[in-house]
Amino acid sequence: MSQARFAPQFVEFLPDDIGPGILYVSMSYAVAAHRCACGCGREVVTPLSPTDWKLIFDGENVSLDPSIGNWSFPCRSHYFIRGSKVQWAASMSDAAIQRGRLRDRASKAAHFAKSPSSAGRLTSEEVAPAREEASPSKKAPSSALGWLRRLLQ
Repeated sequence: MSQARFAPQFVEFLPDDIGPGILYVSMSYAVAAHRCACGCGREVVTPLSPTDWKLIFDGENVSLDPSIGNWSFPCRSHYFIRGSKVQWAASMSDAAIQRGRLRDRASKAAHFAKSPSSAGRLTSEEVAPAREEASPSKKAPSSALGWLRRLLQ
């Protein structure tokens, strides 16, 4: 059954079981997670950063920008979460997905090239997947070390 809304739940660590209809947000680890809105049950993890997703919280509802494109899932769902509501987006061709990935890589490269604080640090691509594709997650570890390992995969 598809999901029409996500209730925000702010946590330090993602729970082992990501419940349906909840958008878990860890500000400590700059990540949000939820079950795919199509109802397939897969976990969707969205890193929060200047070159990935942005989270807006108005005190009651949450929004994620840009859209969530689950291109590696069998469902290939594509949607926005705006004001805690799911807004379905059009499907995208493989060529359009590839163009988006290339654009995102170029954007990340430009962002980190001009960031003096990034010298000697891991790049966003080494830490997180490209923003246009939410990464499928495995069982969420409950320790900080587990989170770091998961983000580096």
